[in-house]
Amino acid sequence: MIVIPAIDLKEGKCVRLEQGLMERDTVFSDDPGAQAKVWEAQGAELLHIVDLDGAFAGEPKNRSAIEAIVRAVTIPTQLGGGIRDIATIEAYLDTGIDRVIIGTAAQRNPELVQEACSRFPGRIVVGIDARNGMVAVQGWAEVTGVTAIELAKKFEGFGVCAIIYTDISRDGMMQGPNIEATCALAESISIPVIASGGVSSLQDIRNLMAVESSGVTGVITGKAIYSGALDLAAAIALTRKAKTV
Repeated sequence: MIVIPAIDLKEGKCVRLEQGLMERDTVFSDDPGAQAKVWEAQGAELLHIVDLDGAFAGEPKNRSAIEAIVRAVTIPTQLGGGIRDIATIEAYLDTGIDRVIIGTAAQRNPELVQEACSRFPGRIVVGIDARNGMVAVQGWAEVTGVTAIELAKKFEGFGVCAIIYTDISRDGMMQGPNIEATCALAESISIPVIASGGVSSLQDIRNLMAVESSGVTGVITGKAIYSGALDLAAAIALTRKAKTV
């Protein structure tokens, strides 16, 4: 399992939200490229970038900040937020982003995911965000009548390289990830699952490592590493030590 630091972008700055609410944001850095270098220096193998403004607007909004991050680091990056069509996916991949995350569009247009996987094999991730088990879209502003597991099963066989599962009620709240829901999702599909939302301590990392066999292959952390509650280097060392045992 790998630990993936998150850089959430709002108006060109690195922020963290509470429960996905744009008005409940905390700015941690106004230099995304410099912040990306910090996480790389601490051992990150992959960076998770979210264009928050883009997620709400349905189109890219932080392109210059995203490009600054890509230029600043040598490790792979994955990006989500406001990606609704093939042209946007292609444009981001051309800028040096390694993997593109399709969220809202995956729920509304599964055929887009299938086409993207065909055109860009190994570079498409699906983001599934849920509130009380039900999928939320459009920057989490709209909750659908579809369960996370129902949606995830639609992508079996498409060639999706991972599904990022976020429990919105936990996101930015430092209350620990929803292990039960994440594990249930991972066990219901063959696609690797990356956990997101609520990580607050090394114990949370250990708890997720305990369910790695169910298909949970990574964990995204944001607020915990920005606030200092979780030492990113220590978390990465913990998972690497497990690999060698």
